[in-house]
Amino acid sequence: MSAKQRVALTVNGVPFEEWVDPRLLLADFLRDNLDMVGVHVGCEHGVCGACTVLMNGESIRSCITLAVQADGAEIMTIEGLAAGDQLHPIQAAFRDEQALQCGFCTPGMLLRGYEVLRDNPHPTAMEVREGISGNLCRCTGYQSIIAAIMAAGEKMAAPPELRVPQPVEVGSTAEADDQHEG
Repeated sequence: MSAKQRVALTVNGVPFEEWVDPRLLLADFLRDNLDMVGVHVGCEHGVCGACTVLMNGESIRSCITLAVQADGAEIMTIEGLAAGDQLHPIQAAFRDEQALQCGFCTPGMLLRGYEVLRDNPHPTAMEVREGISGNLCRCTGYQSIIAAIMAAGEKMAAPPELRVPQPVEVGSTAEADDQHEG
């Protein structure tokens, strides 16, 4: 058995330091050690995108990345997207455009959409389609996902006084998902 290695990283703005098995995958570290259960594990081969997180601002597949490779990194998971009970505009747009069904791909899609909009605040539908092409969804047919990302881009481009925070409502899908995850 390998000796444990120290991993120090920041996840959603919070610093963590733990000793881990060098073979521990980042997805498992985030889910099991840090309780970031929004990181989903689908294919376990880096193909589907359900495990997508941002590492130092770039999307990666946490199911094929070792936790020790994230030493010193800044990680953002789906749990870090909202500001408290205020949904990020992309989360609100996914809700408003009904861009989710089973929800399994949603965390990866949201983070990838966030990254697309960060890099190109006014993408075309084709640019959005290309941007999310590495994330698979078996339920929606992608049209509502593309519409949601584009709607979020428009909302994020609006002047601050026109942006309306979106509180999470009691009994909302997000709350039900949290209860289901637990």
